[in-house]
Amino acid sequence: MKRKHFGTDGIRGRVGKSPITPDFVMKLGYAAGKVLAARHASPEHPTVLIGKDTRVSGYMLESSLQAGLSAAGVDVVLVGPMPTPAVAYLTRALRLSAGIVISASHNPYEDNGIKFFSSDGAKLPDDTELEIERALDEPLACEKSAKLGKARRMEDAAGRYIEFCKSTFPTRLDLKGMRIVVDSAHGAAYQIAPCVFHELGADVISIGASPDGFNINDGVGATHPGALQAEVRRAGAHLGIALDGDADRIVMADSAGNVYDGDQLLYIIAKHRRERGILRGGVVGTQMTNLALEHALQKLDIPFARANVGDRYVLEMLNERGWQLGGENSGHIVFLDKHTTGDGIVSALLVLDALAEAGTTLERATDDLTMYPQILINIAVKERFDFASHKGVKQAVADAERELAGNGRVLLRASGTEPLIRVMVEGSVETTVRQSAESIADAVRKAC
Repeated sequence: MKRKHFGTDGIRGRVGKSPITPDFVMKLGYAAGKVLAARHASPEHPTVLIGKDTRVSGYMLESSLQAGLSAAGVDVVLVGPMPTPAVAYLTRALRLSAGIVISASHNPYEDNGIKFFSSDGAKLPDDTELEIERALDEPLACEKSAKLGKARRMEDAAGRYIEFCKSTFPTRLDLKGMRIVVDSAHGAAYQIAPCVFHELGADVISIGASPDGFNINDGVGATHPGALQAEVRRAGAHLGIALDGDADRIVMADSAGNVYDGDQLLYIIAKHRRERGILRGGVVGTQMTNLALEHALQKLDIPFARANVGDRYVLEMLNERGWQLGGENSGHIVFLDKHTTGDGIVSALLVLDALAEAGTTLERATDDLTMYPQILINIAVKERFDFASHKGVKQAVADAERELAGNGRVLLRASGTEPLIRVMVEGSVETTVRQSAESIADAVRKAC
């Protein structure tokens, strides 16, 4: 069965347009509830935890989900604004039936989405998502009053998650004497991320921590690191940490304001783990991972493999190979010995652990990793535009590959969350890379 609604990261879209409408989301809650209820062996109601980011539409979608789940006989625990990885952790720690996050991650506030976690804190398996899709085709109904689900708020969710994050940092270390800028993107971690680093001893300068429902990811956060760079330089900080709207991805900046992406941070963690003898297997990247990381890991005799773009595919490959560490250059980093999903705050703590152990800085820790110039261009297209079979696009790609002469890569892919074609070109010569990327992007624009 082909998916109608679920993408690589749940269901996402523009609020008010299908499928992100109150009626659909209520039906989604009911369908998910019926699937969970059918799999629930206990005489007690199944229980689902719902968290959200700070978008104004979160209130509406939270109410719709709650209504649908209650109608299906499922109890609900509401935690309010909460990072995506916190929902995964709390769902597993509390032995709940599932977790749901209302978020569109790094997208602007006009968008929103719904993503699910299983009882063990992992992304829902494909067969469960397909079962929910089948249930969506059934009429919306309602259990008898005696069987309806109840809802309650969990007041200590933030404190529980803060303690979990701190537990991933070695007890023999602290952050005393460090001045750190933390940019929460006016998103889900705005009350949590500054507390984690402060409670570990750091002098924290917090930015992007005043959400108003409309400013999530707006000029701040991991997707707009300029605010972090400027504040690190202004405050004379040792480094900076920027999260995205739901706090599952991260970029960092050094004291000079230079930004380090997911590939560079993954390298620091992998090298540190190898030196300590705790790296199990190799490292999983994606088709977007910079060639420099692959080559640098090879020099360290660390196996490397590429998965499709998307943290769920990184997770799948890690599980298939029995490895623990992987990630994306966008800043999703996965470490299965610490968590079941990517976590921006814990990623930062793993990097800080590596730097502290080695007595080094972000700059020195990556001085043996020379990144290839990489250009990424996003082109808005019509839904389901088939770029792969278009003659003009194919010719532009062939021309670019000829120009790169084996010293680079070309990758075109459709976004899994937006109607975009992403054109990525990387190679050893920046002018060639940029010209090739622009040429392919022009071909895509003309084709659609």
